[in-house]
Amino acid sequence: MEKIRVLLVDDHAVVRQGYRRLIESQDGIDVVGEAGDAASAYQSYKNLTPDVTVVDISMPGRGGIDLVRQLRLYDSEARILMFTMHANASYAEQAFKAGAQGYVTKSSPPDVLISAIRTVFSGRPALCAEINSAIAASRLFNEDTALETLSPREFEILRMILDEKTTDEIAQAFNLSPKTVANYHYAIKSKLGVRTDIELVYYCLRQGLATPPIS
Repeated sequence: MEKIRVLLVDDHAVVRQGYRRLIESQDGIDVVGEAGDAASAYQSYKNLTPDVTVVDISMPGRGGIDLVRQLRLYDSEARILMFTMHANASYAEQAFKAGAQGYVTKSSPPDVLISAIRTVFSGRPALCAEINSAIAASRLFNEDTALETLSPREFEILRMILDEKTTDEIAQAFNLSPKTVANYHYAIKSKLGVRTDIELVYYCLRQGLATPPIS
């Protein structure tokens, strides 16, 4: 029986090493490559054609959600599992909108990650209990927000704005002109119904996308 071939994408080498050992300790799964950012992950995917790509969201430059979008544009059959610290329903919804098939938080037990890899490989969606509860709660209390109107690209740019990246840094990460990034910035604020960056930050604090600074 052929093994499930996994590409592991995370910007922390020590973290990748630990998860590589976990994954390869399982029967029928092999890590065929690693990447620490979206650009190298995209090239590795083209070179290795893995069965499942396990992707973190927060990485230097373009994040995991935009990588998912890019991989699915290149290969509509790409099977992608998000593996991240973000236990927020909005992150998961944007990941699925971009084309991911699974979403597991890093606080989940190790066997949940392994099970999710197998599930995504089989072509079925995979959600950990934590994010499943977050999505269910947002639907139960009818917490639909304007965040759902953002495209995956807009959501990633918003994430970088919250990380205090400059317009030039964002432009370089996405290979866009600063003017185009400024247009995205304006569109994001318009869709979220805010006028200033201060209002944008407060909105994201209320939605759980940003955390207040520690005093």
